[in-house]
Amino acid sequence: MTVAVAPDLFRQLLRRHAAAVVVITAPGTGFTATSFTSVSLDPPLVSFCLARSASAWPAIAATPTVAVHVLGREQEHIARTFATSGIDRLAAHGAWRPGPDGVPLLDGVLARLVCRVVDRVQAGDHTIVLASPLDGEHRADEAETPLLYHAGRYSSVHPR
Repeated sequence: MTVAVAPDLFRQLLRRHAAAVVVITAPGTGFTATSFTSVSLDPPLVSFCLARSASAWPAIAATPTVAVHVLGREQEHIARTFATSGIDRLAAHGAWRPGPDGVPLLDGVLARLVCRVVDRVQAGDHTIVLASPLDGEHRADEAETPLLYHAGRYSSVHPR
């Protein structure tokens, strides 16, 4: 039987991976994530992961609709707000409007996808949420770069 890599080594290895920073929202909640990825073009599917112990999990487990907000390099303050425990993150952020099924849509983000949840798959202590984009919008300027998370800190791509 193969033994899994030790948790400390696993964290150190994953710190070498740069990931885009998104905020996922559902009615009444939102959280910062780096686990967002595209899954399929046909049909269009995306995914993200969330620990079942997270405060946002009950809302994500129950909602049919989520919004994924891709943050720009100047939006670290938004990432930090939605990563803060013990606060009403939506109230603290303030700049949002209700969307389909009451999902909060954050203003001024680099890109946004409104998605219908199609499946939830348990994976260890997390759940992988698969979702189908129903609508989206993005800033027109492709030179604007996303906020990244790498080596335990926020960063960005520097355009050439």
